[in-house]
Amino acid sequence: MYANKLQRLLLGFHKRKAPPVYVVVRGGGSRCGLNWTSVCKQRTPGLQRNCCLLIERPVLQTRDNLLNVHKARHPGKPLAGLRILDVGCGGGLLTESLGRLGANVLGIDPVDQSIATAQLHSSYDPDLRHQMSYRACTLEELSEEEEEKEQGGPQFDAVVASEVVEHLTNLETFTFSCNHMLKPGGSLFITTINKTNLSYVLGIIVAEELLRIVPSGTHDWEKFISPVDLERLLESSGFSVQSVQGMLYNPLSGAWSWTNSTAINYALHAVKLSDWDEGSSPTMEDHTADTHS
Repeated sequence: MYANKLQRLLLGFHKRKAPPVYVVVRGGGSRCGLNWTSVCKQRTPGLQRNCCLLIERPVLQTRDNLLNVHKARHPGKPLAGLRILDVGCGGGLLTESLGRLGANVLGIDPVDQSIATAQLHSSYDPDLRHQMSYRACTLEELSEEEEEKEQGGPQFDAVVASEVVEHLTNLETFTFSCNHMLKPGGSLFITTINKTNLSYVLGIIVAEELLRIVPSGTHDWEKFISPVDLERLLESSGFSVQSVQGMLYNPLSGAWSWTNSTAINYALHAVKLSDWDEGSSPTMEDHTADTHS
């Protein structure tokens, strides 16, 4: 009985989607084959329910903060008229949730199997077909495409990166690409894992090595980042951080809730500065070259 409760507690501390950003895929390794679908298929129905519970907090975070920024009200479809980019969409859980709120959502993921799963699932709901689209590509590739357009410019009101940052090796390029995809004043929403001793013990040693809830090697503690360091990086990339909130999984109620502690999981909301001068900033090609120099 206690082992089951402990397992439910630990479900809140690990990854449930594919390592979704280009630096992971290009870097090689067995983790590039992981995705939300395969993880959930290997686990119990209880874990599959918790995969859905994990999406609850990012959805509420995105909805509530966007409603504070955009004053238009659409009964039943509060995010209608907004375009959102879901980075590392995996099987499309978060993408579909945002689409049901009225947003026009593009989900991207470099894992072809994940995109195929997301497209298949969305095809069963005719009401969502015109709200969402999926592409098997990376954030870098999408950003480069936008840069090459003669008449383009930033096109998204919000970028969502849920359970993505803790898998990246190059956060500078990630934040640059997010900035490039956003309209001035657009919002960036991130949920990730803090770099603390507690997150290492629960998220890696216990979840991966002892209980084997996820395959060993899913997480690399060295890639975790604290809210302070992430805020500093974002502000140097043309963002203003609006809020940082801790996230806590309650094994008794089976739900996530906000908390003042960011010791393990946390959510961050940042806004692209309206006076950020993209014309004076380096291009994606220049930025990528700098990171490899």
